[in-house]
Amino acid sequence: MFYSLTGKVVYTDESTIAVECSGVAFSLTASANTLRKCGETGSVQTLYTYLSVREDALDLFGFADKSELDCFKMLIGITGVGPKAAIAILSALTPDALALAVASEDAKAITAAQGIGGKIAGRIVLELKGKIDTLPLSGDTTGKVADIKKSGITYAGEEAVNALVSLGFSRTEAGVAVGKLDGNLSTEEMIKRALTMLAGKM
Repeated sequence: MFYSLTGKVVYTDESTIAVECSGVAFSLTASANTLRKCGETGSVQTLYTYLSVREDALDLFGFADKSELDCFKMLIGITGVGPKAAIAILSALTPDALALAVASEDAKAITAAQGIGGKIAGRIVLELKGKIDTLPLSGDTTGKVADIKKSGITYAGEEAVNALVSLGFSRTEAGVAVGKLDGNLSTEEMIKRALTMLAGKM
């Protein structure tokens, strides 16, 4: 029904933005990431929209960019993930960060979202794993996703990633670092080189 709205921002709070279009102000639920990207009250803003139709309510959701809207649609297509849960996830993770978490099977990163437990996070990883490539990700993230996929090709790579996770690194960080290395290296050499790489980013 609505593809996008462009108008003057007349109100914002921690989860809502109101945009006035031709004298009518539309109230939209938005993620923290979208709200950070929106201008101050009085500025003109374009938001991509999604209308959720329920028996007892019509809820309008707004997104600062189409990639976040696409992520939202993917998330609400998963059993157990409703619009509010999807907004919570996109408040904790940008679309790029969500793609990296899914690629590396880092369900723990998704549980950082309010109200999202391990079971739902695991289901999200499982169901979105094959859909990452359909998202319009930044070039840097696309490269990192490729590195993560590469890290899991060999047994040595998987072992190196698990070892780095046990040392306190996130599965995403470990997967990206190991994926940049020569797949013919031994597990020990991969761990050593990945640690050097990760230390340089701290």
